Amino acid sequence: MTTLSDVAKLANVSKMTVSRVINHPEKVTEELKELVYEAMKELDYHPNIAAKALVKNRSQIIKLFILEEIDTTEPYYMNLLMGIARAVGKAHYSLQLVTKDGFDTGTCDGYIITGFRAHDFDWIKSLDKPVVLFGENSQGIDFVDSDNHYGTEMTTNYAIACGYDEIIYIGIDVNESFEQSREQGYLQAMEASGKTGRIERFNNRSTLSQLFIEAYWETLSPNTCFICSSDRLAIGIERGISNSRGKIPEEYGIIGFDGVFLDQVSSPKLTTAKQPIVKMGEVCGEMLVKKIEENGGSQGYRRFLPELIVRDSTKSQS
Repeated sequence: MTTLSDVAKLANVSKMTVSRVINHPEKVTEELKELVYEAMKELDYHPNIAAKALVKNRSQIIKLFILEEIDTTEPYYMNLLMGIARAVGKAHYSLQLVTKDGFDTGTCDGYIITGFRAHDFDWIKSLDKPVVLFGENSQGIDFVDSDNHYGTEMTTNYAIACGYDEIIYIGIDVNESFEQSREQGYLQAMEASGKTGRIERFNNRSTLSQLFIEAYWETLSPNTCFICSSDRLAIGIERGISNSRGKIPEEYGIIGFDGVFLDQVSSPKLTTAKQPIVKMGEVCGEMLVKKIEENGGSQGYRRFLPELIVRDSTKSQS
């Protein structure tokens, strides 16, 4: 049976270095990791993860809670899962997915939670293992998210630069930190440009934003741009305008938020604020692993800047 000593000998490093590469890869150089991983591969050496977990009194399991409905036609959460799994796998953890219909806080070493709402914070705070949230919050809990304020400020400024006279914000009807930040980004850009803001809120369903456009079509002025809090709402706005025979983007512009999939299958394709979901998921996983290793020590938060992806649903800048 191949041993740690065999790996160390082949890689020409100490047993301590091999152990550090296996247990704390973030503390060694890429060159050292490459040497050790190559030796492990050549010798077909696999660390005894079960023994490691036993020594540390760990399960080597991380649970991902998704506390909102998952749309199986949209790969948003698949991208998130990919990023988280990549990070926790490198640290030799298994990832368990828990949805709101299969609630189970059983055996694990920590939790990543997303899709939460204000009423969830009481039980989140009662959890006795380290927690990282995917989504900003005002409760002082470690989190990873986009810079939501920056995202809608950016998209609103772009609509202004395109020369649209009226700019309407289409928000998600939830009293949550991420939505408040997005609305504030829109309002700040509007105030800075001397324009009057208008906010309409709906549940995050495209049919609702579509029905809004069709019901109020006669009251909407041409040369209006809709800044949407999600690509899903943006697609509804797009359908509503098309069904009402409005011209996109000449008469009506639309900008979404997410940039994961729906923006690319819409017609015309959506201009949007793209979130780096896979990378954000990876950082979520890394943050939780570090928090577990540090016995629950606070990790703070990470915000990622969305990228403006310009497509066919907006005019060119004036």
